[in-house]
Amino acid sequence: MFSCSLPPRRAVWLAVASLALTLSLPAGDDARAQAVARPGPVAQNLPSLGDGEGLTVSAERRLGDRIARSIYRDPDYLDDPVLVDYLQQLWQPLLAAARQRGEVPAELGDRLAWELMISRDRRVNAFALPGGYLGVNLGLLAVTERPEELASVLAHELSHVSQRHIARLMSNEQRMAPWMIAGMILGALAAGSNPQAAGAAIMGSSAMAAQQSLNFSRDMEREADRIGFGVLTGAGFDGQGFVTMFDKLQQASRLNDDGAYPYLRSHPLTSERIGDMQARLPSAGAGLGPRADAAPRAAGLPSAALHALAAARARVLAERDSTRWSAWVEQALAPNAPAPALYAGALSAQRLGQHVRAADLAARVRQASAGSDARSLADALALQLLLSPGAAPNPALLAELREAALASDARAMVLFGSQAALVSGQAPRAAARLQSWVVERPRDALAWLLLSRVHQAQGQTLRAVRADAESRAAHFDWDGALERFKAAQSLPPAQRNADPIELAIVDSRRRDIEERLREAMREDEKR
Repeated sequence: MFSCSLPPRRAVWLAVASLALTLSLPAGDDARAQAVARPGPVAQNLPSLGDGEGLTVSAERRLGDRIARSIYRDPDYLDDPVLVDYLQQLWQPLLAAARQRGEVPAELGDRLAWELMISRDRRVNAFALPGGYLGVNLGLLAVTERPEELASVLAHELSHVSQRHIARLMSNEQRMAPWMIAGMILGALAAGSNPQAAGAAIMGSSAMAAQQSLNFSRDMEREADRIGFGVLTGAGFDGQGFVTMFDKLQQASRLNDDGAYPYLRSHPLTSERIGDMQARLPSAGAGLGPRADAAPRAAGLPSAALHALAAARARVLAERDSTRWSAWVEQALAPNAPAPALYAGALSAQRLGQHVRAADLAARVRQASAGSDARSLADALALQLLLSPGAAPNPALLAELREAALASDARAMVLFGSQAALVSGQAPRAAARLQSWVVERPRDALAWLLLSRVHQAQGQTLRAVRADAESRAAHFDWDGALERFKAAQSLPPAQRNADPIELAIVDSRRRDIEERLREAMREDEKR
C-alpha cells in the first residue's frame, strides 16, 4: 500500500497525547481541579467560554503548526488514505454544521487548520492541539461500533477548538507563554523511543505547572458536550451516538483500568454528563436531534456497514502481532463470515504474505458489500492488494478498478488509481490526475510524493525534485523543502531549461520557503 507509515515509536505519541490533553481536555477530578485553582477569575459562570482573549488566532495557529511539524515526523503518525477518507466523511459534515450553527466564525474557519491526524496507537483516545489540529488513535476507531459514536467524539473535540478553550486557558495563565508550552510538547516528542526521558519531560517542574494550570474546567467540558451534541445532530447524525459512546466508556471504566482507555482519564465521566446527553434525546423533534428530512444515508453520511469495515482496518493496522493476523485469517475462512471479518482477514493475509488468500477474501468482501456504501472500502482494499509486492496478477480486475479509481474524487482511490496507472505503463494519466489533485490540495504530502515518482518515471527530473520538495513543505519541513528546491535549481542546464515554466515555479517557491525560515528565526529570536 502507498502510505506514510513507519515502525512504531509509541512513547512519542504517548508524550504528546499527555501534554496535548493537558492543554485541551478536562481535569482528572473535581478535587484536583479545586486544588490547583488560583485566586481571581475561575471557569465558573463564565460570560463567554469561547473568547480566547490574549492569544491571537494567528499565534495559536503558529503554535499548532510547530507541534504538527514534529508529529508529521514521528513514525507513529499514519497517513492511511482509506482511513483518512472515512474520517473525512464524518469530519466534514460536523465542520459544516458547526459553521452553519455559528460555532465556527469565519476567522476561525479560515485561519485554523481543522486537520485530523491519525496515530497508530491502539489505546482508545482522541485529543485536540492548538491551531485546530485533532489527533485520533486507531484504538478509538477500532472500538466504536457505529459512525455516530466516533462522530460524537470528533464533535466534542471540535467544540473544544471552536470555543477556543485552549487559547482561553493559555491566556488565563499569564506566566505560561505559548512558546513554553510548545517547547514542552516538542521536548516530549524529542524524547523519542526512551519512555523514561519522555516521562521526565512530562513530569518536569514546568510541565507539571502546565498540567495544573491548563486543565479544562468542568464548565468547559459541559460546554463541549452541549455544543458537540448540537453539532452532531445538526450534521444529521443520530444523537444517540453520544449516549452509546458514554455507555461504552463507562462500562470500560468499571471493568478495567489497564491504561487502554486514556480517554477516560482525560474525559472523566460523571452522572451529570451522561444524564445531560440522555435528556437531550427526547428533544430531537424540537430541532435538537437529527433533521427529520436527513436520515444518515439520505444525507450521505456513512452507514454502520461502512464503519464496520473501517474499524476492521484500524484493528489490523494497529496490530503488530502476526499471531493476531493469523487468527483473523482463520475467522475470515468461516463459511458465513461477515464482511468486517472478511476485510480483517484479507488485510491480515496480505501482511502475512498470503497473497492468493488475501485476493480471495477481498473478492468476498466486495461481494458482501455490493449495493452499499461499504463497497467503496472493499474496492479500495482490492486495488491495494493488487498493488502490493508479490500479489498475483489480475490484469482485468486491475484495469476495472484503476479506471473507476481515476474517475473518483476519493483520496484513497485517486492515489491507488494513480499508482495503478503508473505500474500499468500509463504514467501520463497518473501525472495528469495527481497534478489536478495537488492544485486543489497543495498540502497533500502523500500525493506530492507519488507525483514525484510519476515524474521520475517519465524522465522529468526537474518536476520530480520539485514535487519532492512540495511533499516536505506540506509537512512544514522547511529545511528539507529548501534543500530540494536548491537541488532542482542545481540540475544540469539541459534539464532545467527544458521546462522554463516549472523552473520559474521552483525559483518562486524557493523564495517562499526562505521567507518561512526567516520568520521562524525571528520567532526564535523573540523567545
